[in-house]
Amino acid sequence: MQTVKLSSKNQIVIPKEAREAMKLKGQDELLVVVKGNVTVIMPKPKSYRDSLSGSGKGIYAKSYLHKERKSW
Repeated sequence: MQTVKLSSKNQIVIPKEAREAMKLKGQDELLVVVKGNVTVIMPKPKSYRDSLSGSGKGIYAKSYLHKERKSW
């Protein structure tokens, strides 16, 4: 774990290890998500659809989905 210091201009430098892990290059955009006292910084996806595709797989049992679809 590395620490970073906030500059007088309120900027930080992302450590090389983190940039490589996130495959960041100059001019890439990042998302900053704040949840209570935790802040998460992540690369902005090129396509939200592609990045979220399949993320809900397995949440509902097949029988539940079949029953819901029949009710439509």
